[in-house]
This record gives sequence, C-alpha cells and structure tokens, in this order.
Amino acid sequence: MTTPKQDNFYMPAEFELHDASIMIFPERPGSWNYDAKPALKSFLEIFKAITKSELLYLITSNSKYTEAEIFIKKNQLQNIKLLEIAQNDAWARDTAPTFVKNNKTGEVRGIDWQFNAWGGLFDGLYQNWQEDNALAKKFCSETGYACYNAQHFVLEGGSIHSNGQGSILVTEACLLSQGRNPSLNKQQITEILCEYLGAEKIIWLPRGIYHDETNEHVDNICAFLNPEEVVLAWTDNQNDPQYALSNACLEVLKQEKLKIHKLPIPENPICITEHDLQGYVFEEGEDVREVGERLAGSYVNFYFTNDSVLLPQFGGNNKKSDLFALELMQKLCPEREIIPIPARELLLGGGNIHCLTQQIPKGGKFS
Repeated sequence: MTTPKQDNFYMPAEFELHDASIMIFPERPGSWNYDAKPALKSFLEIFKAITKSELLYLITSNSKYTEAEIFIKKNQLQNIKLLEIAQNDAWARDTAPTFVKNNKTGEVRGIDWQFNAWGGLFDGLYQNWQEDNALAKKFCSETGYACYNAQHFVLEGGSIHSNGQGSILVTEACLLSQGRNPSLNKQQITEILCEYLGAEKIIWLPRGIYHDETNEHVDNICAFLNPEEVVLAWTDNQNDPQYALSNACLEVLKQEKLKIHKLPIPENPICITEHDLQGYVFEEGEDVREVGERLAGSYVNFYFTNDSVLLPQFGGNNKKSDLFALELMQKLCPEREIIPIPARELLLGGGNIHCLTQQIPKGGKFS
C-alpha cells in the first residue's frame, strides 16, 4: 500500500480545470422536503451551469433512475452521464471520492475516505450510512479511476480546501470532533492529511459557521480563490454568534501569507418555518429539524466550474445581502461568470451548492 504523496499525487485546487463534476439526485425525505420538488428547481440551475463547461456525472439510486432520466430529458439537459449507484443522501462533496493528481504524469486518482454521516454513533445525522460509505469506491470502479483506500480515516470532502500548491484549509471544530477520529491527535491528523493530499501545510482554522450540523465544515467558512487569496465568511454584528467564530478564523489567517477578503453572511438569519417542517419525513435515529431553527447560511459555500462561480442566493429579506455577495465575487473573480443559484431550499436540506458537488481535476485516468 502506497500513499498519494509517495506516488507524487497531490490535491489540485477547485479553481483549476476540471474534467467533470459529480452530483447525486436528491431523494432522502428527511433531507429534501415535499419529495424534493422544491429543491430540484435549484438542482436544475446547478445542472445547467455545470454542463455549460464540463461533464456532469449524476448519481441516482435504482428507485429514482427513471425519474432522473425523465428529468434530464424534460429539461433538455446535455453533457450528463447518469450512473446508478446506491447511496443514502445527495451530499457528493462528502461521499464521492476526493481526487488527487500526479504532478508529473497528470494521472488522476480517487481517495476513498471512511464516511460515517458526520459523526457516527457519537453525533452523526443518521444511523444508516453504509451505502454512502461504499459510494466512492463504486464510483471509481464504474468510471475507471484508480482509487486509494483510506477507509482507516474518517473524512468528508467538505472539511478540506486545497490551494493546489501544498496548503490545505480545515477547521478544528470538525476534524477534532469526537465522532470522527477520536484516537488521533491534531499532529497525527495533520500527518495523514499531508500524506493523502500531497500537502506540505495544514492551516487549522478554529471554527466554522454557527449551527453548521457537520461540526463546522471549512467549505462554509473559508475558501481559496487562488493560491494566495481566500474569502472568509464574516459579520460586523458583534451580537451575532457568528462574529466570534469568524474573528477567531481571521486571527489564524492573518498569520499566513494570504490575502483575506471578507464575504458577509446573510444579513438576516435563515430559519425553518412550519411549512418547511411539514414536508419532511424523518426516519428513526435521524437528526430532526425544528421550527425557528437557524440554518448555516453562507455565501462561501459556492462552487467553481471551469468558467463560472455558482453562488448561493437566499432571497426573501436577504436580497440586499445576495446582491452584495454577487457584486463582491464578480470583483474578486473578474474572469468568471458569477451565476446566482436559489439556495434556500438547498440549505433546508442541510447544506449548499459546494456540499452537493465534487470536482474531478483535468487529467488522465491512467499514467
């Protein structure tokens, strides 16, 4: 058994060129209320945006295969390859492989981390995650990518961000949580990440977005725009619980040689309504929702395609915040189209655009 670093593989940045993206057709009734119909409107906009410039692998269960096929035809979508692979939910960022690339040959391989529903029996969000955990290996087998076995280590793709040049962003709140790798300390986790992601440095941010049920994934709080610049979710409101979390991250980022851009969170918290709640069907042992519950809204949970940025928009009383985020991201990424994606329904599912997508870097399947 070799590791990616031993084989000269590293994790490219998301803003680099992709061969394809991966998504999963939504169906879990405890995540996607009203039979996923509201969320599918937002999924459709993501499908359209991605397939403008790259292939989209769309994973679906056997029971939803025909529905997904009809959905693709009805909306005249092109550049989509439908794959039938069993899974427990639609969070491709966390259950699909993390891809690494050989810095000499350009070969791309996947990594099969252990997935335990964001905390396993300690504080996981549902009890049955076996199909999710098996997805990465099956995807690589179906599509012809070699795959590293990292089942000894619990990790989700949303908990890591790479700048493509040896630095990885993570949060302590997530990676040091007791539901993931409790027998490993910070230094041991650092070594494993460096070995499997071909990295030289792990930047440990203390916290993530307030009330993020993933134990505060980094992809909701901070992201690389290029190797030397990041955006950080921010609020100037010192009475908002997010202020202390973002400020703690800012202090760490100041120690790095990075240019930091503050990207304000939605001005008004996004909360679950009675109507939202009535549409869910929760199974036994699944994390349930409550009326008034604050969701982890953040504009940092965007996704780079080959020619655009897919940016969350929350609407309602956050239209001013939405517009500010759009204008700021256009200034920060002038060479890309900034595509607004209605994201409230995605947030109701428990995540956002970045959580639903996983990139496959441009390269070959075999050296």
